Amino acid sequence: MITVSEATAPAEPLERLSDEGVSIWLDDLSRKRIESGNLAELVATKHVVGVTTNPSIFQAAIGSGEGYEEQLTDLAVRGVTVDEAVRMMTTADVRAAADILRPVYDATGGRDGRVSIEVDPRLAHDTAATVAEAKQLSWLVDRPNVMIKIPATKAGLPAITEVIGLGISVNVTLIFSLERYGEVMDAYLAGLEKAQKAGLDLSQIHSVASFFVSRVDSEIDKRLTLLGTDEALALKGKAALANARLAYEAYESVFSGERWTALGGAGATKQRPLWASTGVKDPAYKDTLYVDELVAPGTVNTMPEATLNAAADHGDITGDTVTGGYSQARADLAAVERLQISYDEVVQQLEDEGVAKFEAAWQDLLNTVTKSLNSKGVDGE
Repeated sequence: MITVSEATAPAEPLERLSDEGVSIWLDDLSRKRIESGNLAELVATKHVVGVTTNPSIFQAAIGSGEGYEEQLTDLAVRGVTVDEAVRMMTTADVRAAADILRPVYDATGGRDGRVSIEVDPRLAHDTAATVAEAKQLSWLVDRPNVMIKIPATKAGLPAITEVIGLGISVNVTLIFSLERYGEVMDAYLAGLEKAQKAGLDLSQIHSVASFFVSRVDSEIDKRLTLLGTDEALALKGKAALANARLAYEAYESVFSGERWTALGGAGATKQRPLWASTGVKDPAYKDTLYVDELVAPGTVNTMPEATLNAAADHGDITGDTVTGGYSQARADLAAVERLQISYDEVVQQLEDEGVAKFEAAWQDLLNTVTKSLNSKGVDGE
């Protein structure tokens, strides 16, 4: 029986966030998290309805060794290459996570319950190889709720169109600039048009566009601090939110336009904005800044566990904090530009660094697995 106090108690922050139309995804995965029941617990108790991974996450998980020893031994006995070993371990984790999230996928008609796995980051500037890798990963995981992550590089854009056109759901990652985001949405629509011509069921194709947040503040704040003026310091912590809010404005425009209307009428689903890199980098900022201030319907917020726990404990969810802020967002970015901090330069630098960081993490992972295979008497090269 529900008491009066229980019936009138305010919803906790993550529930309020979900009620506002924000899907909460976990930005982390490991064999330990799967086998311990932790992931299933987060789904049951923390409103988690999806999972994202990246090369850095797998490097940390597999590098720890926890839960992978038996599979590593089997792979060593088979004499596989290090690349195949990494692919087998990562796809096994994603397949298991997809099975845990499958009830969410079924309940939401494929909107949520998604688990993302990224193509080899060394292929970020090779369109054909990215497409081939996406097809291979989709086949290996073999779950309808997998999403293949493709970086939003220049070479990634035609790959997105091709992969969507094949009916494979895509998480577009490493988006920093508004211009590139527009190109990503265009690539998605072009992919849907290809899929439609091929006679595929558009309702089964889903996509999110991962717009990175905190790294924008980290780079621009660094430049503002070097300037050191009152005007510059007053702008710290504003650029990332402004950038994301204007991305949502662009999303609203594209997905209400004539081109989209035709596809939506044929059963297609909108490519939702996903807020990525939502853990604050500056300890001076509230640890739920990029959760509280990016609440808008039809979005995804993928959070590292520390941010998820912080939002659950003291998130301040007060409704839509995006759509009313477009004018201020434009003013904030313009103010940064007036201080001779080039937006175009910053976002290109962040894209380049993002690809490089994932390549480095992947190489670290390959090195770790090579050592593990070699320790069992097998050459991992």
